[in-house]
Amino acid sequence: MGIATSRKDTRAEVRQLIAAERRELADLLDGLRAEQWESPSLCGGWRVREVAAHMSMGFRLSLPATLGQLATARGNLHRMTDRVARRDAAAHSGAELAAFLREGAYHPWTPPVGGFPAALGHDVVHGLDITVALGLDRRVPEDRLRVLLDGIRPSGLRFFGVDLSGVRLCAEDLDWSYGSGSAVYGTGQDLLLLAFGRRLPSGRLRGETSGRFTR
Repeated sequence: MGIATSRKDTRAEVRQLIAAERRELADLLDGLRAEQWESPSLCGGWRVREVAAHMSMGFRLSLPATLGQLATARGNLHRMTDRVARRDAAAHSGAELAAFLREGAYHPWTPPVGGFPAALGHDVVHGLDITVALGLDRRVPEDRLRVLLDGIRPSGLRFFGVDLSGVRLCAEDLDWSYGSGSAVYGTGQDLLLLAFGRRLPSGRLRGETSGRFTR
């Protein structure tokens, strides 16, 4: 949510980026050790297993099943997604969760707001929730990051509860910045995580106000 595609990025191009991201993340999940599946992610309260289960929920559940789960959660989307992620994480093996993601590479699912750029953001950020928490040095390709970083809007920051007042985000590995004020430096993908409301491990950001965004 909160991501708007730039004019140069067509729907077809973004869908290709989504498919590539899902396939690569599926390959990465296939290589995780048993203990890594049980490790905490950057998503509060979720292990790697729950994040992986959540990533494919949108294209595994039919619309009636989704509406049924939402009704059970009394209309609370966050409660519903948490319940389904925990249920499916317990019901499926790591190999099955990776396969769901790979098989859904071209599925047209999108979040309720934001279209295909938001779907790309969903995949990229949840992938980083896993890799950053596990200390894996996976670099998201620049073309995918560009779509997401260039699409950051105040409405998206509000949705994720991110306060950038008096802060300018400055990527150290890309020609990109956002906001105004005291500079916070980091890689483009770490700044993307920040913009999606994640608190990063200490040492990944620099700048006087960087402590506002780290654990």
